Amino acid sequence: MAVKWTKAYETSTTGDMPTTSAVNWSQGFTVQAGTLEFLTLRYDLTFGATPCATSDVSALIDSLRIIVNGEVAHDFSAGKSNTQANPITSGSQYSYLLNKIGGRVVEVCDESNPAVRTGFINIPLGRILNSSGQNRIECIVGWAETDVGATITSGKLEWWCRYNSATQTMTTLVPATSFSASASLEQVIVRCPTNLPAGSTISAILVLNDSQADELNSQGIRILSLSDYGVTADQWRMINSDLMNGIQWNQGSTITGDSLSYAQSTKGALLIPTFNLSLGDVSLMVDSSTATTRKFFPIITTPIGGRMKQEQVQTQSVAGNTSKAILSNDLQ
Repeated sequence: MAVKWTKAYETSTTGDMPTTSAVNWSQGFTVQAGTLEFLTLRYDLTFGATPCATSDVSALIDSLRIIVNGEVAHDFSAGKSNTQANPITSGSQYSYLLNKIGGRVVEVCDESNPAVRTGFINIPLGRILNSSGQNRIECIVGWAETDVGATITSGKLEWWCRYNSATQTMTTLVPATSFSASASLEQVIVRCPTNLPAGSTISAILVLNDSQADELNSQGIRILSLSDYGVTADQWRMINSDLMNGIQWNQGSTITGDSLSYAQSTKGALLIPTFNLSLGDVSLMVDSSTATTRKFFPIITTPIGGRMKQEQVQTQSVAGNTSKAILSNDLQ
C-alpha cells in the first residue's frame, strides 16, 4: 500500500460544532491497520453570521487532543482563544503550527458567503497501527466561541485517515509547559518526556503567547544549547522562513477574488527550530516586555522508516507437563 485515504467518522450533530458559546466535542472511533501519516478534520459548516470575521475556522480551536491506542500523540491548547470581545484577527495559532510542521490547514475562500465555511485540518501523526486487534483513536476538540450572531445552523464534521507506507517520521506534540512571565529576562525550563522510542529528537519548540502580540524585548528568546546570545522574534522568523511571506490563511472570506492572505508573522506565535536536539528538558532565556503567560510545546519526531509495529505478545510462559502434574499429587 502506498497512499490511501479513508473516512473514519462523520457527524451532522450541530451540538458537536462551534457556536456562540464554547463547546467540547469528544469522539472516539476505530480505524484500519497501517501507517497512519495524517488525521484530517474536514468541516462544512453554515452559521447565522460570519464565525470569525478575519480568520478561518481553525481560529475557533481552543484545544485539540488526539489519543491513538491509549497514547497521547497530539495535545494542543491555544495561547490566545477567540472571544466575541477579543476575536482572532489574523491566521490562527493552530494553523500556524500545522502549516509549519508538515501538516496543512486550508479553507475554501467564498467572498459571496462568509457564513459558510468548508476546510481541511491535516494533522501529522506518523503512527504505525496494529495489524491485528482493534485500533482506536480518541479526539477531544475544545471549540472557542464564534463571533457575535454566528450560531451554527447546519453542517458536517468528518475525520479522515491518510495511510502512507512510505511515512518516515512519527510526530508528537507534547503537552505545553506554561510560564507566567514578568517584564524581565527570565529562565524557562521546557519539560520534555524522555521515555520515547530510540532515535526521538526535539525538532522544534512552539511558543504561544496569551495575546495577539509577541511581547518580547530586544533579547527575544535564547535557547541555551543553540546560541550564546538572545535571538529576536524577527530573527527566529528569518530562520524558520516566516519572513518569506510564509503565513497564509483565509481572511474570513473577505478578500476580493476569493484568495488567501499572506503575512510574515502570526503575532503571538513563534516556531523555533531546534535542529533535532536530543531528548531532555530545554533551557531558554526569555526577555518579556510585559507580564504575560506563554505556552511552550516541544515537537518531537521519531524515525519509523515504515517498520512494522511489534504485535502484543505474552511474556510469561505456562509450562504444560502431565507427568509433573501427576507426581505433584504424590505423597513424596
